[in-house]
Amino acid sequence: MKTILAIETSCDDTSAAIIQDGWLLSNVTANQDVHKKYGGVVPELASRAHQANIVPVVDLAIKNANLTISDIDAIAFTRGPGLLGSLLVGISFAKGFALANNIPLIDVNHLHGHVSALFLKEKGVKHTSPKFPFITLLVSGGHSQLIVVKSFFDKEIIGETIDDAAGEAFDKSAKIMGLPYPGGPLIDKYAKLGNPHAYKFTKPKVGDLQYSFSGLKTAILYFIRDEVKKNPNFIKENLNDLCASIQFTIIDILVDKLKNAIKKTGIKEVAIAGGVSANSGLRERLKDEANKNNWVLHIPEFKFTTDNAAMIAITAYHKFLNNDFTSQSAVADARLKEI
Repeated sequence: MKTILAIETSCDDTSAAIIQDGWLLSNVTANQDVHKKYGGVVPELASRAHQANIVPVVDLAIKNANLTISDIDAIAFTRGPGLLGSLLVGISFAKGFALANNIPLIDVNHLHGHVSALFLKEKGVKHTSPKFPFITLLVSGGHSQLIVVKSFFDKEIIGETIDDAAGEAFDKSAKIMGLPYPGGPLIDKYAKLGNPHAYKFTKPKVGDLQYSFSGLKTAILYFIRDEVKKNPNFIKENLNDLCASIQFTIIDILVDKLKNAIKKTGIKEVAIAGGVSANSGLRERLKDEANKNNWVLHIPEFKFTTDNAAMIAITAYHKFLNNDFTSQSAVADARLKEI
């Protein structure tokens, strides 16, 4: 029986989870409300909050799993990418825990974790995992990638953003409209009430498998600025239609490139992952495309879309089985690339 404790501290959520023989026993996350008044994550405040949260979060994860510290066979941590100060809290705790309990360390790529979330299993919950090979559209606040997943340890990025990510486009658009942080979920909420074709925004002309969202953000900024000059109440009077149109454009960009990737590879086993995979508009659009194009679609549970330690734990479990450990000399890498 193999039991893994995992720590996730890549951004502003402090999370700990335990997996035993591939089954998730607990997953505890502490959020940081302190960032809301600043309109985004403040790195220094995030790392301080992690320091305050990590011990009680780990303690609760172990208790919720009905285990003791002596039951843990290995401890895993997010090595990167992420905020360096936040990552350092997680890696430092993991190193100390490993030394104190004489157990091995496992380092995990945060993006690898998002993909592995598709394989999370809970007892009593029906679940179907993707079959290899499959294509994953990984979309989050910092990343937009198309990945061919050939096995747990063989992944190829075949397309990605050349500038900004889809999640950033959502949040920055929300900020332009005066919505509080995090704005992405609010755009999703208001979009359900609006007309997605009320306003048309141009899509970037880049490679078949590349994404670009910086130009779209600028176009939205200028459009809203010009309309507000003519009517100071423009945003308030048209918020639902604005959100619906912005969301429709971002989703259209994401899905167009995904369709190109499927056509190029011939792979029809398809999945989404990352924080933006929680977006209801994206989920519904992909379900429609899957029905029309005979894709086998896999969508993670909502609670496993945002940053969480469960996805780090399932990745670490497979690395444990593969005897893939790291040492006490491991360092955090804020811009970790390999997946």
